Amino acid sequence: MKKLFKSLYRKRRKNETILKYMMWIIHLWLGLLSSIVVFVMCLTGCLYAFKNQITDFTNRDKAYIASSSAKVKSPDLIQAELLKQNRELTSLLIPVDKARSYVLGYRENQLDKSTYYNQYTGEILGQPEIGSGRFFEMVLDLHRNLMMGKAGRQVVGASVLMFCMLMVSGFILWLPKKLKFLKQGLTVMWKAKFQRINHDLHNTLGFYTFLILFFIAVTGLYVTYPWVKNILIVSLGGSSIDHISKENEIGDDAFGGLMEDMLQKQDEKKNLKNSASASIDEILQLADYHLPYSAVTSIQLPNKDNPRYVVIKTNTQNLLGMMIPDEVTFDKTGVFKTKELFTDKALNKQFSALAKPLHTGEIMGLPSIILYFFVSLIGCSLPVTGFLIWLHRFRK
Repeated sequence: MKKLFKSLYRKRRKNETILKYMMWIIHLWLGLLSSIVVFVMCLTGCLYAFKNQITDFTNRDKAYIASSSAKVKSPDLIQAELLKQNRELTSLLIPVDKARSYVLGYRENQLDKSTYYNQYTGEILGQPEIGSGRFFEMVLDLHRNLMMGKAGRQVVGASVLMFCMLMVSGFILWLPKKLKFLKQGLTVMWKAKFQRINHDLHNTLGFYTFLILFFIAVTGLYVTYPWVKNILIVSLGGSSIDHISKENEIGDDAFGGLMEDMLQKQDEKKNLKNSASASIDEILQLADYHLPYSAVTSIQLPNKDNPRYVVIKTNTQNLLGMMIPDEVTFDKTGVFKTKELFTDKALNKQFSALAKPLHTGEIMGLPSIILYFFVSLIGCSLPVTGFLIWLHRFRK
């Protein structure tokens, strides 16, 4: 027991600042407390990073088709073909890549289903293979709450909070006393003994991935703790969640606008019930008028919950090639109703809309996913190298 206590504590060294001494204690204790959970979080993050790519690979015979010079079947024609099979088209995903198939959402026998569709031949290619989907559901459950429900979610949240503090304390400990020692903190002495190599790996890799790992952790906390979400929204110029709730209770303008929109939709359901629906082709043409650029496009057809056509384009025409959503809606007859450009949103709303892809790395497609994969892999190594540093101290 005495040996264990000595490994968890040391006296302040000569010329060591109180700040660095306290950071050393915090870094050690929080690291040991959260190491296993942080390792699991980073490992599952690595696995989940390539979810879409792996899903596409397992469905490669359906997701990818031979590009053809043949005319692409129009959405109206696709809808008519489904109706002949007693299937009601509910949504349509149109890729930019000509070698990728459409994804159709449809309703059959009161059940919602989806399938890949060859837009050149009209062949229904089949539903997505669910094996990989189930695997990633398990990975996500492990990542979110260690498969332990609400209790596990709190354990994960607390561990990620500790990880944020570890990032900050680790950076402070990394800072060299003098500029001449900077190179030592940026390189690994591969010719040294194992303990020195292990220490350098922990030190340098932690520094190089500090910002991204910290950002991933914070965006993860954003969806776990309301108070973190509140702090981020307020810091980005938004209103407090509690403040919004209180305003809603007394009927502020924003809430009034939401109610007005809901009432308009109710009127549309009643007044346009017997009106002829605009064709999907027409709606897509109108959407291209309001959002005049080529992009992955999804269209949601009117249903019992929402009487409007909803068209979302994933805009990548920006400096970093980020995938940001722009949305336009039309009523059943094709009358324009709303247009919501990502660039017109307040900064806090932009962050809210992109919190998930920013956390997973999907925000810039494959390049950012690969970057996040390697950063998460390094994140896995930090608890291991840190534990080995402590274990060496314990044995000594």
